[in-house]
Amino acid sequence: MNNKYILSIDQGTSGTTLLLVTTKGKIVYKYYQAFPQSYPKPGWVEHDPETIWQTVRDGIKNILSLSWLQEDEIKAIGITNQRETVVVWDRQTGSPVYPAIVWQCRRTANFCAKLSSEGLEPQVTKKTGLRLDPYFSATKIRWILDHVTGVPERAREGKIACGTIDSWLIWKLTGGLSHVTDYSNASRTLLLNIHTKQWDLELLNNFDIPSSMLPEIKPSVGFFGETDTTLFKHPIPITGVLGDQQAALFGQGCLEPGTTKNTYGTGCFMLMNTGEKCFLPEYGLLTSIGWVIKDKITYILEGSVFTGGAVVKWLRDKLEIIKDVAETETLAKKVTTTDGVYFVPAFTGLGTPHWDPYARGIIIGLTSRTTKEHIVRAALEGIAFQVKEVVDSMSKITKCKPKCLRVDGGAAANNFLLQFQSDICGIPIQRNSSLELTGLGAAFVAGLGIGIWTNINEIKDLVQMEHLFEPKISVANRNKLCFDWLRAVRRSQSWVEQE
Repeated sequence: MNNKYILSIDQGTSGTTLLLVTTKGKIVYKYYQAFPQSYPKPGWVEHDPETIWQTVRDGIKNILSLSWLQEDEIKAIGITNQRETVVVWDRQTGSPVYPAIVWQCRRTANFCAKLSSEGLEPQVTKKTGLRLDPYFSATKIRWILDHVTGVPERAREGKIACGTIDSWLIWKLTGGLSHVTDYSNASRTLLLNIHTKQWDLELLNNFDIPSSMLPEIKPSVGFFGETDTTLFKHPIPITGVLGDQQAALFGQGCLEPGTTKNTYGTGCFMLMNTGEKCFLPEYGLLTSIGWVIKDKITYILEGSVFTGGAVVKWLRDKLEIIKDVAETETLAKKVTTTDGVYFVPAFTGLGTPHWDPYARGIIIGLTSRTTKEHIVRAALEGIAFQVKEVVDSMSKITKCKPKCLRVDGGAAANNFLLQFQSDICGIPIQRNSSLELTGLGAAFVAGLGIGIWTNINEIKDLVQMEHLFEPKISVANRNKLCFDWLRAVRRSQSWVEQE
């Protein structure tokens, strides 16, 4: 009998990962390819959609070249993706009309402020669980419609398609036959009513976006189309799709209300499973759809840190004080404190709980005694402080502090960061045996979609803990550190003036 594998496509902000996952939930092969980031103006972030697609094609070719793999052993494909990033393309040619506008991009900050001043935010929040912020997809779509010649007219004629990265990849994988998304991605656009589970006509009118541009929304587990024969000899069904943070929550086995995870990626994203309860967003948190399986909906609370692991890449690529991200743990441990240095990495503004697109990064408390070790330690602590603020917000809205925080993502390999995270939050931090929880989450929903697993309880048994970090510092020390952190945050806020 042939082996059975699920091909997981994890399309992230800085690179694309493909995993081959067994029916036991084990990763037997990993392919990764980075791709360029584009920053055409301060606060702007773009990707080339065709380059993203090429990384996926390269990954598929690489996997199919494995000598021990038979193509027909791949039974299904799961997709997870950077969420709010938008692609707009021509339906006939399949070519993008403009680069992908990335979730980090702040170019629509003034437009969001204008809509908010017109009183639109309460309606948006009530329907979508989100807030008027450049982070989300709708204002990015509107910007392209406003700035690319000829696109508005063709959009009204039904000749233009748009979607988040999952929609773009499915379109390409199916040879243009499927223009679809799932509820987890749709709920991050500012265009989905998360209560009715439908694109909201009133919101579409507010943003002046033709409904014909949008993909069909499907449950996260199900049939999204099958691959074009130019990629595989035999069509392979796409049977699971989740936005990256929901995929990580699923991959962590956070399948019961109250369970919580944090992903340390380019940004940091904390999600709490709230089951069928849809909380009214407060304290800078967002409410979204976690996933829809058959007719059952699972909601989430989410807090967003815009600059997480990206600050470590900045230390390496821009400041050049490290050669490899792994050095940060060793350097941070060479000093016992930051010596009063605080690093607020608000490179593209602040997320939860502040939601200040006009904040910018600062390093404060510098003296003549400050060394690169202090700065590196302050950078790692700055990630943890931001995550701590999200934990506090979730505790306020749910009236219950998370019992444990499950973690994943590249920076979760850093033991110093996770120990400090536990210290500053005052709760245990659980790191799983695999850090590829986003890709595993996509594999798990695809496996459910093809019938490899029959219910989510089977998924919980596949998740294994590798290490538990527990708090070690005193409450007094924790409070002092947090007090000074907030002083530094206040100095970073509203740095960029609104035009």
